[in-house]
Amino acid sequence: MAAAPAPTSPAPCAGDLSPVEAWERLQSDPTAILVDVRTRIELALTGGPDLAPLAREPLFVEWMTQQGRNPEFMPELRRLLAGRAAGPDTPILFLCRTAGRSRMAAGELTAEGFRACYNISEGFEGALDEHGHRNSSSGWKARGLPWRQT
Repeated sequence: MAAAPAPTSPAPCAGDLSPVEAWERLQSDPTAILVDVRTRIELALTGGPDLAPLAREPLFVEWMTQQGRNPEFMPELRRLLAGRAAGPDTPILFLCRTAGRSRMAAGELTAEGFRACYNISEGFEGALDEHGHRNSSSGWKARGLPWRQT
């Protein structure tokens, strides 16, 4: 029986930002763009970041779909970024539930020539706490940052 292929490491990106650091970056830099890569179902069930206080909206592009890895992720992301006049030096902050998919997405866009891609390290819901629950010890929501039910 053949061995399963080794998991691939995400390509490097510009670095990690905590949710608070990401919010501060979004507040201080009007060119910064937040990209949420969670599935539509996740967004419907858990809500999403609310950038209305900054008079902006995040971009939503699924990294995964119910059928697996989204083959249209990069074309769709590039189209949306072009609509925001984003260039290679535009700060782009990636968010998912717990920072795994967002790290991969940030690395993939970095490999495409964008130099200011960041992973939001705790994700939207954060790690499990001692009771096996999210949203209590880390993540965008637990840090008290603006969010809304979608």
